[in-house]
Amino acid sequence: MRATAIAITLGITLGLALLAGAAGAQTAAPTQTAAPTRDDIVGKLNHFEQAGEVDLPALKQQVMERAKARIKNDPGPVNRPLIAPDLASLPAFNAQIQFDADTPIIQPASYQTVGRIADALVHSSLLPYTFLIVGHVESNTKTREANAILSQRRADAIRDVLVNTFKISTKRLHPIGLGEEQFLDRAKPTSPVNGQLQILTYAKVPEEAPAHPAAAPAPAAKKPAKKR
Repeated sequence: MRATAIAITLGITLGLALLAGAAGAQTAAPTQTAAPTRDDIVGKLNHFEQAGEVDLPALKQQVMERAKARIKNDPGPVNRPLIAPDLASLPAFNAQIQFDADTPIIQPASYQTVGRIADALVHSSLLPYTFLIVGHVESNTKTREANAILSQRRADAIRDVLVNTFKISTKRLHPIGLGEEQFLDRAKPTSPVNGQLQILTYAKVPEEAPAHPAAAPAPAAKKPAKKR
């Protein structure tokens, strides 16, 4: 009887220890940010009022020129002026997309977020619009020029997945990389926030001119009747 009581006591003690260990492990485990829902993204992007007045080819050139420049009195990343301040007025969804280090390769942990972005872009309220895919890179040991190139490659990678995998029309997507030239948190240049990718509602999809029906062929000329 005594042996049985000891066994029961040990069993209870071991069970309590395991429960405590499991609870501790759950507390210590890092919390993962849940992927945004389609409705979260639609809610951020469906406030379009007017098209952004941005010359995208010119902006790409300006980003590279400024990133390459060796300015003697550079104000530094905290005081560096935004290269495209007008973008701040566009509806925006900021996504924490994980890429392999120094590459445009999307990590599997971010596949769900990219899929939710695709779901949002085909929502009825967003179908009439085009979007900017804006790449950013936080300040790091790389040159500003290298980060500008990397941010463009990452924006291109997201565009390619949305087009090739999710069949979003390429006419609706405009990727552009801003590197370190447009920090999302200027007070903390090295913050991961400055590596987020943005989806911006840019303009309405251009209306295609209606196709003109092919002109009917002219009637064949009648041959004159032969005289008898």
